[in-house]
Amino acid sequence: MKRSEVNEILLAGDAFIRSFGFVLPPFAYWTPGRMREAAGSDIHRRGLGWDITDYGAGRFDEMGLFLFTTRNGDVGDLGQGRGMLYAEKIMITRENQLSPMHRHNVKAEDIINRGGGTLIIELFAPLADGGIDRDSPVTVPSDGMPVTLPAGGHLRLAPGESVTLMPGVWHAFWAEGGDCLVGEVSTVNDDRTDNVFEQDIGRFSTMEEDTDPVHLLVSDY
Repeated sequence: MKRSEVNEILLAGDAFIRSFGFVLPPFAYWTPGRMREAAGSDIHRRGLGWDITDYGAGRFDEMGLFLFTTRNGDVGDLGQGRGMLYAEKIMITRENQLSPMHRHNVKAEDIINRGGGTLIIELFAPLADGGIDRDSPVTVPSDGMPVTLPAGGHLRLAPGESVTLMPGVWHAFWAEGGDCLVGEVSTVNDDRTDNVFEQDIGRFSTMEEDTDPVHLLVSDY
């Protein structure tokens, strides 16, 4: 992606988030220089901040996602079973913009439609070897109640509705009827190691530095 494109997406995304009454934390608005000075802080070590990705495919409008990680624990605490074992993100998925099929090895997550269009989530159960089970139904909790869908079924979440995805469950999502503000509350999150994609794609974008950044992305540090 071009840095100029990322800057535009970042500013438009912030305005979209604010339109729902959600305000990002102060470090979201630090200059690149100040963010670089924070090297070694929890912001850097835990991957807090702006995250705009086209999954390395160069087609953000078709396949991409806007994310901001507001809080995240330390993965090392999972083995102790105590500490900050949770994470939170705010995301924007545009109308008909695909977040491609993937699963997580460790992370359990609640995906919440915070407002806008309808969030569509395509779901598959995992095979014993971690692959996609294209034959069996899949059952997931949605706002405290189990929902069973055929393999590849589409769960439709209106604003205020949510789904819980346990580790291993394959999922892809996009918005219909307008862009969608999406919340994620999850186990400690490590985007560098805990995303397994169906396609041979990357989690982060390759950046073409055609202008200076407005704010740094997590992939910049």
